[in-house]
Amino acid sequence: LQKLIHLLQATEDPLIQEQALITLGNSAAFSVNQDIIRNLDGLSIIGGMLSDCAPEVKEKALNALNNLSINIKNQEEIQAYITQVCRSVESAPLNSDLQLAALRLLTNMSVTSDYHHKMINSIPCFLRLLSEGIEKTQIQVLKVLVNLSANPDMARHLLRAQV
Repeated sequence: LQKLIHLLQATEDPLIQEQALITLGNSAAFSVNQDIIRNLDGLSIIGGMLSDCAPEVKEKALNALNNLSINIKNQEEIQAYITQVCRSVESAPLNSDLQLAALRLLTNMSVTSDYHHKMINSIPCFLRLLSEGIEKTQIQVLKVLVNLSANPDMARHLLRAQV
């Protein structure tokens, strides 16, 4: 895991970055690896890949963070990227793998109400995706909206959103 994280930092090659991110994401299926990746500063390194201009790299970084976000301690660090992830949902091509990866991460990050306030500005986008997206996009958006709606503090924002 340490070598993969160092590889991410050392290379500019998007194909190598993608493969390293896929492997890190798959490794995150095991809870012990989630802690190791966090302790090796892997979350901030993977999070830094969200700024990469290659959509495929961004998508793989989102998938890795999604797998890592199951861990509460990891969520505390990943929450720093929520606004950027919301922007990815808004700017990604409609129904793209990139958009779906961002929505999956937001679904995990919205399971508890701790970070709902960071998603408020994206509610109109979520509602627009309900009408414009295909079924798999709609389902993923609904998961985020259901999680947000479980928080009474979000009711006003959900009901007042302009679409």
